[in-house]
Amino acid sequence: MMVNTTQRGRHSMEPSLAGGPLVGVRIVDLTTVLMGPYASQILGDYGADVIKVEPPGGDNVRGIGPSRSPGMGAPFMNVNRNKRSIVLDLKHSSGREALLRLAATADVLLYNVRPQAMARLGLAYEDICAVNPEIIYVGVYGYGQSGPYSAKPAYDDLIQGATGFAELSMRAGNGPVYVPTPIADRFVGVGAVGAVTAALFHRERTGEGQSIEIPMFETMAQLVLADHLYGCSFVPPIGGTGYPRVLSENRKPYRTSDGHVCVLVYTDKQWHAFFTLIGRPEIMEEPRFATIGARTENIGALYALVAEVMTTRSTAAWIEVLEGVDIPVMPMNTVESLMDDPHLRAVGFLTEVEHPTEGTMLQIAVPSSWSKTAPGVRRQSPRMGQHGREVLDELGYSAHEIEALAAAGTTHIPHDD
Repeated sequence: MMVNTTQRGRHSMEPSLAGGPLVGVRIVDLTTVLMGPYASQILGDYGADVIKVEPPGGDNVRGIGPSRSPGMGAPFMNVNRNKRSIVLDLKHSSGREALLRLAATADVLLYNVRPQAMARLGLAYEDICAVNPEIIYVGVYGYGQSGPYSAKPAYDDLIQGATGFAELSMRAGNGPVYVPTPIADRFVGVGAVGAVTAALFHRERTGEGQSIEIPMFETMAQLVLADHLYGCSFVPPIGGTGYPRVLSENRKPYRTSDGHVCVLVYTDKQWHAFFTLIGRPEIMEEPRFATIGARTENIGALYALVAEVMTTRSTAAWIEVLEGVDIPVMPMNTVESLMDDPHLRAVGFLTEVEHPTEGTMLQIAVPSSWSKTAPGVRRQSPRMGQHGREVLDELGYSAHEIEALAAAGTTHIPHDD
């Protein structure tokens, strides 16, 4: 696939002087795979010094997907920028000692294994507080620790199924399927960012650190039930579960004469404009379509009508006429066309950069704009253990001690370091 890069910038990936609102905050990141690393990357984008502590062999996701060199697969590269990597075998006493010395210098410790595993390693909240009572200790994992699922393993697919995503898809006529992106990992990761920044604000005012758990199951159950408790929000219930508009089998991109288009007609004003546009303004007078409440209860019939009408014109024609009457409409992008979207090109969302070891890469921008403390990319996804010597030196280890840790297998120092 060829991607238009004529309007993209080209930048060096050498660390810049870019700041951010979290400059001066140090985060010890014990997370792997996606959920935790996504959270810590955002915190790194915001300026935090994120030290990624990897097990011997590295984060498992390093080996997934296309790569130009071992351990630098595309999925890893896209959730691990703005971090420094150090390898520590936390099952060795010397590795645990190094981690405790690192935690003593940190503002936040972020982990995503089950708390039982942290306790077995001697790295429970109480252990970390002993060296740093003001630390913010944040766990992102499957289930809250006060329920019967507390020790169960969890992955995105399992959480999607357990919180109703797959069943809701079946209600909407698509069969029981998972959302084709790890939405639980991403959403819970964003939740972790909010929790960390809120806890930092609390500590700034009070000096108090704390332990925080952010369970996937409860977080995603909240997301689902906020929409779909519906009539069961009341006691006793005054209706069933499920938000009808969201569950309509016709709530999907509409087929046009030459493709698909995404349209959302929602307000009274927009429906008046739509029915007038298609030459059937009288439909708005029908009791089942006259108000937003009535339309919601009869959404299947309404969306079926829209679906039938949309086949009569091309995608481009519908976009033109719907935009002309201020009805929200967008093309249905593919991943490939999204990469070349004119709006994303204009805002510089994807840029070509030169990675010191991996060559030319596409870099995804921080998706927010700030008038003062703008986030930015200071360093890119590291090789496994790339910053081990640097971090250990900062902790007061001598060159001889660092070599001894490497020789014992407690840490890994790349040969070209």
